[in-house]
Amino acid sequence: MRVIRDAVLADGRVRDIRLDGERIDAVGTALDGELFVDANADYRVLPGMIDAHVHFRQPGFEHKETWASGSRSAAAGGVTTVVDQPNTAPPTVTGDAVDEKAAHAAADSVVDWGVNGGVTGEWDPASLFDRSLFALGEVFLADSTGDMGIDAALFRDACQRAASEDVVVTVHAEDADRFDTAAKSRSDADAWSAYRTPEAEAAAVERAVEVGTEAGATIHIAHTSTPEGVDAAAAGGATCEATPHHLFLSRDDLDDLGTFGRMNPPLRSDPRREALFERLADGRIDVVATDHAPHTRAEKAADIWDAPSGVPGVETALPLLLGAAHRGELSYERVRDVTAANPADVFGLERKGHIAAGRDADLVLVDPDDAREIHGDDLHSNCEWTPFEGHVGVFPAMTLVRGTAVWDGDTVSAFDGRNVRQ
Repeated sequence: MRVIRDAVLADGRVRDIRLDGERIDAVGTALDGELFVDANADYRVLPGMIDAHVHFRQPGFEHKETWASGSRSAAAGGVTTVVDQPNTAPPTVTGDAVDEKAAHAAADSVVDWGVNGGVTGEWDPASLFDRSLFALGEVFLADSTGDMGIDAALFRDACQRAASEDVVVTVHAEDADRFDTAAKSRSDADAWSAYRTPEAEAAAVERAVEVGTEAGATIHIAHTSTPEGVDAAAAGGATCEATPHHLFLSRDDLDDLGTFGRMNPPLRSDPRREALFERLADGRIDVVATDHAPHTRAEKAADIWDAPSGVPGVETALPLLLGAAHRGELSYERVRDVTAANPADVFGLERKGHIAAGRDADLVLVDPDDAREIHGDDLHSNCEWTPFEGHVGVFPAMTLVRGTAVWDGDTVSAFDGRNVRQ
């Protein structure tokens, strides 16, 4: 057995972590075993991040990202499990489409993974629920990349079917009837935020949790971008996630970002961003997930109405949060909870998300004092840019997936990631 000696846990305790193959055997003091890493009470060890919301683009859009490139980026950022969303080509709305995507993941991912099933007018729920889905969704209540927006009747049907299968429904909550069409006369970068209003999110969250409750479904709200959306999810008994771009960026950044700051839901005002971050710090946000949605520079360099929505983020999420913790803006325990413990609990991953005996040895070692600027050229995504250019983060010194070091601070190693639902 191998031992990580004198590691600082999220709560500040210094402990040894003993590994037995893929699992954690014990967490304690003065544990015997072969020395694997001497953390020397300097390195913090957190459970690997579970990013419950990525778009790795394969199949169909491999020029943007692949399972190989996306998972390398994940490993370098301390993410040990990723969950891919359905808006690929073909969309994962049938069992065969899930099988095709899963084959790509099994062949190329260096981190563990899950595949979500999608909902459109052409979905085949019988074959879809016959597969090992991570969750249903994101179910789009307004169109986004992939044009998978659905109407109220289909959403209700999807919730009822998911409830019968005991599958969580992840919802992209925006109400297109609340969009401000007057903004379409504008051409500045802020027009997208003006168009897809904060009110559109809050109204859609309220409706989603109402329908979900009626159907008996478990609802998880994706990428809540407003404090009102977070509060509406909590009031309705749903869980919610927030993205790093909504937590660390605002409409004030759009003069610099231009169309590279267009995403769905869009960036909000800085006061709303601050209120969202307060909800992260005090525990009202359950999960941080990236909505990693890469596009090429050429694709993003269009006008605000033609540029595709989405930004990369799987490699920078945990570093940004660790940087915030180092500055005293968050506790390390909150970072642990929103990136690992809570996603594992929300989605029922019994072997993930916690540093405890019997759990998978998905671990991230970091030197909290080793903060550095983020630059797109240093990242591993195919798109080779980041909206966080120049921001400061704390990157992992080592990432372990089931006991194997897939990132050593410099190089990503080959590893066979596996489906967390099998």
